[in-house]
Parts: sequence; C-alpha cells; structure tokens
Amino acid sequence: MLPLLRAVGDANSHRVRDVVEELADQFRLSADERAELLPSGTQKAFVNRVNWGATYLRKAGLLESPARAHVRLTEEGTRVLAMAPAKVDRSFLMRYPAFVAFVSGVGRPEDESSARERVPAVSQQSTPDERMQDAAAELRVALKEDLLAKVKAASPGFFERLVIDVLLGMGYGGSRREAAEHLGRSGDGGLDGVIKQDPLGLDAVYVQAKR
Repeated sequence: MLPLLRAVGDANSHRVRDVVEELADQFRLSADERAELLPSGTQKAFVNRVNWGATYLRKAGLLESPARAHVRLTEEGTRVLAMAPAKVDRSFLMRYPAFVAFVSGVGRPEDESSARERVPAVSQQSTPDERMQDAAAELRVALKEDLLAKVKAASPGFFERLVIDVLLGMGYGGSRREAAEHLGRSGDGGLDGVIKQDPLGLDAVYVQAKR
C-alpha cells in the first residue's frame, strides 16, 4: 500500500487502472505475472490486490474517490507520506478508527477503543472456515458502502425506480414487474410509484421515495 500512496503522491486525481500499470512497471512484473488470474478466474490477481489496497486506504482516510474508479491523496495521506514509514499494511492502518470499524464489520467509525474490541481475532490459530467468514464479512461491508455511495450519487428518478424494485423484491405485487408503475413526474400528486397488489388493481400500494 505504501507504493500505491507514493504513486498518487502529487495529490491529483488518478485512474486506478493507470496506477495498476505504474505499479506493475515499478515492480517489474513479467507478462505472465500481470496476466495471472485469481483462483476464481474472474479478475487479474495484481489488479485485485491494487484495488483492495486502494479500498483499505480509502477506508482509513488516506485516499478518497473524487470520481468513479479514481483515487486521490487526502491530507492524512500526505501526512503519512511525510512520516516516511517503512511500510503501510493492515497493522499500520489499525490506528484509524474508521478502518477498524470497516474490518470489524461495523461499517462506520466508532471511538477507537470500542471499535478495536470488535475486530475479528484472525490469527494463525484461526481455522480456514473462520478466516473465510471474516473475509466474507469484510466483503459485505465494502459492497454495502459502495452500493450506498452509488445510490446517493444517482438521480432522483433512479432512486425512485430503485425503491419500487426493492418493494417488488420484497414480494409486493406478487413480485410481478407489470404490477409496478413509476410515476415521479409533475402532476403526480407527490407520488413516485404505485404497485398493484392484485391482478385487477383493486388493492394498491402508493409509494413516496425520500432520500
């Protein structure tokens, strides 16, 4: 993670894809190493590591995302670079309550002492199942926060349709797509959608979506 911080040390916005290539050149990775895939075969291993490094640094507050798939150094990131640490790893980032909350599955900062108490005890004594559960919890928190950020950045119309989709997914209207209608326009009386609970439309749920 320290080379990643240094790669964006000019405080400008950088595309993560460009940073991946810069670090691959810096580490002198061979073509085979650059092309190596995760065991799942869904993503290149080095790309995955750089992206997770960026995620950890963002959760700790050393990087920020000014745009989709972009990263930029924060004031705290600048301060860390000025400290010239030997390395930046998970142990280093545990000094930041926001990062502790992230890896503990809490999802938001707490005071440092209480957040630390929630950190999963991942150690050499942990079983493979325990390590997988801890990793899955970390993935869920990251996904939840990324989804919430995207929803908040989306248009009001998108949010209204999303609320209707969620209600359909919960079983309203018998989960029938044709049972739902998105309104959300002038003259709709403040309504954003309607879901017909029965095929005749005699029983309806009226929706107002508020961010």
